[in-house]
Amino acid sequence: MSVVVITGSSGLIGSESVCFFCEKGYDVVGIDNNMRRYFFGEDGSVDWNTRRLLKKYKNFRHHAIDIRDEAGIGRLFKRLSENISLIIHTAAQPSHDWAAREPKTDFAVNALGTLVLLEAFRQYCPAAVFIFTSTNKVYGDQPNYLPVIEQERRFELPQEHKYFKGIDESMSIDNCLHSLFGASKVAADILVQEYGRYFGLKTASFRGGCLTGPAHSGAELHGFLSYLVKCAVTGRKYMVYGYKGKQVRDNIHSFDLVNAFYQFFQMPGSGEVYNIGGGRFANVSILEAIGMAERLTHKKFNYEYVEKPRIGDHIWWVSDVGKFKAHYPDWDYKYNIEDTVLEIYEAQKEALKK
Repeated sequence: MSVVVITGSSGLIGSESVCFFCEKGYDVVGIDNNMRRYFFGEDGSVDWNTRRLLKKYKNFRHHAIDIRDEAGIGRLFKRLSENISLIIHTAAQPSHDWAAREPKTDFAVNALGTLVLLEAFRQYCPAAVFIFTSTNKVYGDQPNYLPVIEQERRFELPQEHKYFKGIDESMSIDNCLHSLFGASKVAADILVQEYGRYFGLKTASFRGGCLTGPAHSGAELHGFLSYLVKCAVTGRKYMVYGYKGKQVRDNIHSFDLVNAFYQFFQMPGSGEVYNIGGGRFANVSILEAIGMAERLTHKKFNYEYVEKPRIGDHIWWVSDVGKFKAHYPDWDYKYNIEDTVLEIYEAQKEALKK
């Protein structure tokens, strides 16, 4: 029996991972205590997703354990130890703004929780593979010093710039403003690398751009594309913070990201780091996303502009996924930005009926 352990199993990437590996015949053990509701209120609650997954998959088991609970995590890993082949760690506090409200909680969840999991991995199943869902926010505000050009509906880099096709892993993560969330994710990211390089374990940090998809419980403080489409469907006011709404994000569909995890699992490295996102294939500014939402809903988007941007927010981010594609040439995107927005829109419309 091969077991896949997934933390944050009811969140966007966690639940996509549950579906992916259950459908491949693995026994999947999910860990999720719905901290997202504590972070973001009812908008962020993932209870609905837990119920959906338990109903859909007979080979899925769920445990409401806090990843900071060393004893609880240790007992679970010890019981499953001989069978664990893969750990996918997606559980996190994911918001810049929220981290500033409770810095200790943010660091404990993102950094200490990751350390608890890594130690359980090293102690009980060191032959397994450990995949961490990191973030492009480990680069802090370094991308904001790129020479972007203002266009009508977005910022863009000059075509001759070395990062025009996307930002690769050569960008420094040092000497910049990260936000407290970015700092806690840096700590976790480095820990995952060290457990790979220092202890010789099979680990990878995937530094994601905007991760999105129809299973996202988007909230104002986290889940840009999902929350924007939710506001378009419901008529709720959306707040645009700074940069004239021309800030650019690349967006990777949750399926494409989990498929990348699967490629790494099949042929793992040690202490690897990959920038992963929609790249040049799937990226959008906020103004462009608003235009897409208006075309889908056939109504004017309700939003308010706030001049001051969020601390640590990127003006322009597009991932260069060249390193990952060089290591795993069979991997490619399935969902472009239009496909993804349409899926989210249809999911939001369906949710309104319930």
